[in-house]
Amino acid sequence: MSFGDPNNPYGQQQGQQPGYGYPQAPPVQPYAGGYPTGPTEMPGGVKAARVMLFIIAGFQVIGAIFAAMGAVGLNEAKNDPALKDDLQFQQIADMSVGAVWAIAFLILAWGVLAIVLGAKFGSGGNGIRVTAMVFGIITAVLGIYPFVLVGLVHTVLAILITVFVGKSDGGAWFNRQRA
Repeated sequence: MSFGDPNNPYGQQQGQQPGYGYPQAPPVQPYAGGYPTGPTEMPGGVKAARVMLFIIAGFQVIGAIFAAMGAVGLNEAKNDPALKDDLQFQQIADMSVGAVWAIAFLILAWGVLAIVLGAKFGSGGNGIRVTAMVFGIITAVLGIYPFVLVGLVHTVLAILITVFVGKSDGGAWFNRQRA
């Protein structure tokens, strides 16, 4: 029996290449650059986190306006003729007006940070992702402790931002290759 015999069951089959009688697998096509390029459209969770950052920024602006109005009102009370002779009130009011203005500035700065983070979601890298997660955690903690009722909305939004940005599709979005 030779391998050229058509009646030989162990011989080469018709239409197959030599080499144990098995067909060869098609060649594997590599990715461009050897790595996948990542998502081309922002995932829904990341879009939602971006919107929530803008909502928090809006609340921060409203809070800064109220704090500024409180500072102006405290300054007006300091100039009240009925309280001009009360030295203790005058000293406390002098320190408090500056402190309330500083708090108004911090509230506004936190809102500006939220706007900048939201604006960078389209082009930012993993640093923006980490910063957004830290922003969300700090906002959630501040929303729970000093501002329990007023900060409840901030807390919920901040937790959602942290979760949506921290998910695997958020990681894929921020770690994608950019041209």
